[in-house]
Amino acid sequence: MSPLAQSLTLPCGAVINNRLGKSAMTEGLADAHDRPTEQHNTLYRTWSLGGTGVHITGNVMIDRRYLERAGNVVLENDSAIDKFKAWAAAGTEGGNHLWMQISHPGRQCPSLVNAEPLSPSDVHLKMLGSFSKPRALTQLEIEDIIQRYANTAALAKEAGFTGVQVHCAHGYLISQFLSPKTNRRQDQWGGSLENRARFARHVVRAVRAAVGPEFPVAVKLNSADFQKGGFSLDDCVQVAGWLAEDGIDLLEISGGTYEQLSLMGVEATEVRESTRRREAYFLEYAQAIKANAKVPLMITGGFRSREVMEQAVASGEIDMVGLARPLCTMPAVSAKLIEQSIDSVDDFETSLKIGDGFWGNNSPLALIKSMNSVGQVSFYYQQIIRLSKNEKVDTSLKVAPLFFKHLYNDTCLNLRRKKAQNKRLISKD
Repeated sequence: MSPLAQSLTLPCGAVINNRLGKSAMTEGLADAHDRPTEQHNTLYRTWSLGGTGVHITGNVMIDRRYLERAGNVVLENDSAIDKFKAWAAAGTEGGNHLWMQISHPGRQCPSLVNAEPLSPSDVHLKMLGSFSKPRALTQLEIEDIIQRYANTAALAKEAGFTGVQVHCAHGYLISQFLSPKTNRRQDQWGGSLENRARFARHVVRAVRAAVGPEFPVAVKLNSADFQKGGFSLDDCVQVAGWLAEDGIDLLEISGGTYEQLSLMGVEATEVRESTRRREAYFLEYAQAIKANAKVPLMITGGFRSREVMEQAVASGEIDMVGLARPLCTMPAVSAKLIEQSIDSVDDFETSLKIGDGFWGNNSPLALIKSMNSVGQVSFYYQQIIRLSKNEKVDTSLKVAPLFFKHLYNDTCLNLRRKKAQNKRLISKD
């Protein structure tokens, strides 16, 4: 029997029926009022029946004013709780866990969504002119956001989701607090690592208090930002230990930010060649993290061969293998891995680029690098859309057209949302 077939008991007592987890991916399927749709139900029902032990949703935002992108689901009150219940029911039909990833984008809120984003400090994210300069959060706003995380977690539990994951990675708000590059505060929320981690710890404690001791609470954390002067591996090891003390049940390790796209599979110069040969970008950090944070560990990023996955679990390096993109093109990939009927999963990243050299992922021209990374993301996003409509995947899509299609789709989502907002304002008047 494959090591991937073993069950995993979490500290809270919940049991995951195997060692494969679906990591979060943005869906962009919400309606104009930021609510779940039938497309969410179709998509997650398909994934649920594919054999993965735990599925983590894409960003569910805790505040309607600030989104990662238009098309995000927002859960800040119970006005649409029936839609969330339908999503949770569809996404657990296969007997798996379905955890809601709860998040705030901070400065990574596109200007089309909100031209006045918030962040620990007023450090501007300058990428293709897509983001406005943020305003530094006040003490009262920080306290309000902590409570919003707790509120959304409690609502997720009420709706039937079987756990929550607090997003502390990839340059979103909690990650911004953790990084000295984006957190230049001189108060209790900035400066030392202990102070920079205070926000994450307060959020996790508030979430735990809101959902009780027997409900899974996970965290997604960067192993590093892969930026000079940013959040480092040593920082990660210490913060992971603190979060374990605060009562988390599973720690998922990833890495990178919008500015350093390790999270999207784009090479970071700091990632060692040996790690790339072993596939999993962040696996080499597992031992140090597990030594300090004695909670189950899931590593996400790059796993493509069954042998490497099985070795990582059997050796005790990690407790769960995180998969994301392979589920877009192979929704039942986990069942096939557990049955040992396949030796590897889809790996389209090697061919998803405009070209080689100047036209590749490491082009000296920032625009070309962005076109490749966004085009790659769009490739998988389009598969998600197709699955949500109960259509077959289409792996013939090309990167350059996908870049422009993604910009067009996001613009349409923004315009649709703005139109709905204007209608609500008119009706109130």
